[in-house]
Amino acid sequence: MAMWQGAMDNRGFQQGSFSSFQSSSSDEDLMDIPETAMDFSMRDDVPPLDREIEGEKSYNGGGIASSNRIMDFLEEPIPGVGTYDDFNTIDWVREKSRDRDRHREITNKSKESTWALIHSVSDAFSGWLLMLLIGLLSGSLAGLIDISAHWMTDLKEGICTEGFWFNHEHCCWNSQQVTFEDRDKCPEWNSWSQLIISMDEGAFAYIVNYFMYVLWALLFAFLAVSLVKVFAPYACGSGIPEIKTILSGFIIRGYLGKWTLVIKTITLVLAVSSGLSLGKEGPLVHVACCCGNILCHCFNKYRKNEAKRREVLSAAAAAGVSVAFGAPIGGVLFSLEEVSYYFPLKTLWRSFFAALVAAFTLRSINPFGNSRLVLFYVEFHTPWHLFELVPFILLGIFGGLWGALFIRTNIAWCRKRKTTQLGKYPVIEVLIVTAITAILAFPNEYTRMSTSELISELFNDCGLLDSSKLCDYENRFNTSKGGDLPDRPAGAGVYSAMWQLALALILKIVITIFTFGMKIPSGLFIPSMAVGAIAGRLLGVGMEQLAYYHHDWAIFNSWCSQGADCITPGLYAMVGAAACLGGVTRMTVSLVVIMFELTGGLEYIVPLMAAAMTSKWVADALGREGIYDAHIRLNGYPFLEAKEEFAHKTLAMDVMKPRRNDPLLTVLTQDSMTVEDVETIISETTYSGFPVVVSRESQRLVGFVLRRDLIISIENARKKQDGVVSTSIIYFTEHSPPVPPYTPPTLKLRNILDLSPFTVTDLTPMEIVVDIFRKLGLRQCLVTHNGRLLGIITKKDVLKHIAQMANQDPDSILFN
Repeated sequence: MAMWQGAMDNRGFQQGSFSSFQSSSSDEDLMDIPETAMDFSMRDDVPPLDREIEGEKSYNGGGIASSNRIMDFLEEPIPGVGTYDDFNTIDWVREKSRDRDRHREITNKSKESTWALIHSVSDAFSGWLLMLLIGLLSGSLAGLIDISAHWMTDLKEGICTEGFWFNHEHCCWNSQQVTFEDRDKCPEWNSWSQLIISMDEGAFAYIVNYFMYVLWALLFAFLAVSLVKVFAPYACGSGIPEIKTILSGFIIRGYLGKWTLVIKTITLVLAVSSGLSLGKEGPLVHVACCCGNILCHCFNKYRKNEAKRREVLSAAAAAGVSVAFGAPIGGVLFSLEEVSYYFPLKTLWRSFFAALVAAFTLRSINPFGNSRLVLFYVEFHTPWHLFELVPFILLGIFGGLWGALFIRTNIAWCRKRKTTQLGKYPVIEVLIVTAITAILAFPNEYTRMSTSELISELFNDCGLLDSSKLCDYENRFNTSKGGDLPDRPAGAGVYSAMWQLALALILKIVITIFTFGMKIPSGLFIPSMAVGAIAGRLLGVGMEQLAYYHHDWAIFNSWCSQGADCITPGLYAMVGAAACLGGVTRMTVSLVVIMFELTGGLEYIVPLMAAAMTSKWVADALGREGIYDAHIRLNGYPFLEAKEEFAHKTLAMDVMKPRRNDPLLTVLTQDSMTVEDVETIISETTYSGFPVVVSRESQRLVGFVLRRDLIISIENARKKQDGVVSTSIIYFTEHSPPVPPYTPPTLKLRNILDLSPFTVTDLTPMEIVVDIFRKLGLRQCLVTHNGRLLGIITKKDVLKHIAQMANQDPDSILFN
């Protein structure tokens, strides 16, 4: 029976032809899935490792015995041996063993000469240098994106006549004709109605501004989706589900390449500027990981080792969150809690350094002109009271309900996009959603402004200098203490703002469901925070007015006297934002740290923790998966979640291939098969590797050999070894017997044989097998009985079995 259930067929193998690995780049090689178009062609912007492996030592096994040098090493290693095909999983054990061998060799040589010692020191320092470069590049790109997005967002409403490159705020900074009440209006800034029809008031001017707002939004969205579709299909979506999968060991060539970085940076600015309900924070993680992957190619240690490269990508993800939220510590915790699969202590230190450099770089650029790393940085000064935990927990419940609702509806819509004709017309879909969003958003000032500005206004604690409608209270200048305003009755502006915010909440809840997952860069952090911030501000103003009019109630009279500043509506907005973001992503620790880094106040950790935990509990009760895990499962990626426990009482024999009544396992023998026999097996099967046994009769296991290594080795032997023909015998033994005269020379391939593959017995509980796959990052595990080979369990088999036990579709796992 065929042993490896590989969904990615290695098609077109021909004897003596290595070109079968490099498929054409025609349209037939693209398989459309939500958030990306999976490109099965080799991407030129990320050279496959098989072209770069020269000088690397061959690997002698994945088990404990791998340190024993019992293999026949080639004097000249074959380029490409030990590397991976696209859409396959890496062998973590083999990669770590390679790195240990490389490090051991450098250490031994460092004692021989001064030059070798310098090389050893530079090798040790290269990791920190790489982190420095990643931080500098990520921070610079984040600053560029922030400045560009701010300018292009304001471009929808008007232009600065003093200099078209100024956004609205910068345009009016130096104006001498700005009053305090109308600080956003200055002669230098002209709306489109002023430029086109020389009118700023009236119905016709409103219609012109409305039309130009929608037109600019459609133009930005069209450019974004067109660039993604034509130049870099991988640049769409948030990128976090794919990055989680890549960090778990999956290969997606081109996903972190040069073209993806360039197009994602440009289209992220366009998508955010279009006014769609999306954010730039998630895609910034993708941008930072692209920077990390590209810079890895400058260092041999990381270019030639997939496991080491993933350590760098974990640190790059931390740098991405650091510049997205201005939260370096939160970025490190986000990488640890949410995206990383393998996170050793050394990676923790380097992630911290990369996040620090990235945040410092962004702070030096100062994209918002406020000496802060984010647009919505606030500071609260009023302490919270114990009773307020009740509304904070209510916000947590709302966040959990919203998170569960969003995940279910968004996944259902994305599945519909994937399985119907809708997915074939991404440009039309983006334009329709953009048009609906712009038409509904313009009449409401809280949806017309950018989502980051909206969150900034909702977080804001009203003071004497605020002219926002949210701060339109009666008796606003009757202060009782310093510059803080006491609780006071709401004015007409506050009531008007409440109605507008309620309508904005409904629009954000509905439109975000259809926006996330379209073929443009789209983050989910900011829209989720906006939903929670609106709900929190509404509740906060309600609590404030309740405390003002009923301060003699038992729940208020012990701590809130009349005229005191008791309730801070902005704090409720912040807690609501954390609750909704936690409900969607299921983050806890990193979420709380990110939020208190945003506000600069440590005393609000308890409300944030209460809301985040309540949100997670409620959301988990309605569905165990966060949004990123749900999209991973929807796309069929082979991601083995480390947080879930396997509680079923099945055995390895219940999962292994072959099953009863199936054909026997396809195996190779160690000393009795010809080149033609092996090539026939390769051409007639699609399996990614083959067990090697002593003989078909004994089925005693010798080792395991990868299909890719077999093809490359035979190809290389035909080119470089005289006399190798189809009838040449292939030996996987340490010593080949003498060759009789007039017979073709033998081909010795022991160097590509994994002599210590991981094995379990047929009666091993599957919970142990699942733990082995999770903790060691295995690709496959062989099953034996009394030393005889019975079958094989691959990572895909494990994922299918877990799905089957959870009453899910096992065929949803698409890749190896």
